[in-house]
Amino acid sequence: MQAQKDKQLFVSAIILVIVHVAGIIGIHSVYRDFFLALTPVNLLLSAFLLLLNHKNFNKPFLLFIIVCSVSGFFIEFLGVKTKIIFGYYDYRNTLGWKLLDVPLVIGVNWLMLVYCAGIISDKIKTTIILKSCIGALMLVILDNMIEPVSGKYGFWEWYEGIAPMRNYIAWFIVSFLLLYLFHSLKFNKQNKLAPVLLIIQFLFFAVLCFF
Repeated sequence: MQAQKDKQLFVSAIILVIVHVAGIIGIHSVYRDFFLALTPVNLLLSAFLLLLNHKNFNKPFLLFIIVCSVSGFFIEFLGVKTKIIFGYYDYRNTLGWKLLDVPLVIGVNWLMLVYCAGIISDKIKTTIILKSCIGALMLVILDNMIEPVSGKYGFWEWYEGIAPMRNYIAWFIVSFLLLYLFHSLKFNKQNKLAPVLLIIQFLFFAVLCFF
């Protein structure tokens, strides 16, 4: 049984590496538009593999999935409509189908990132508040790497041309609240694919930023 789980983990990690490397190569080729259009597929596949490697789906974990993904979508809806939370921005077309001007996959993206940061920060022996702060800081750093390329690749676009400071403050607050929920609920918090996926995300956007 353990050998099968290790094989599943290895295959999942290899798939994630291949998909993201192919994405980097593809969006820097003449097939750029085709590969960018696959972004929602990439997000859904990553989230699927992540949850596939989660052990023991219980009610608290299902509650976390629902609350995190719905809250992520709702906060983005408020952000787009009010321009108060994150700043003045609108979503473009790369993230796929939209509902109320917000891509449907954005809730999945929040779930995936918060889950990964939660799994990693849970390893730190400290209070839930500090764990949540550390995880939120990780996601703010990642967002800081995403923002410079968000307009270039059609994810979203800032009216001012760059993300304002309140965007990062809001990211920290929202991430902290969702991570606090993650750490408070009683479910299995072991998933070896989570740090792999978050590292891949960091490397993916680092390459896009610098090349």
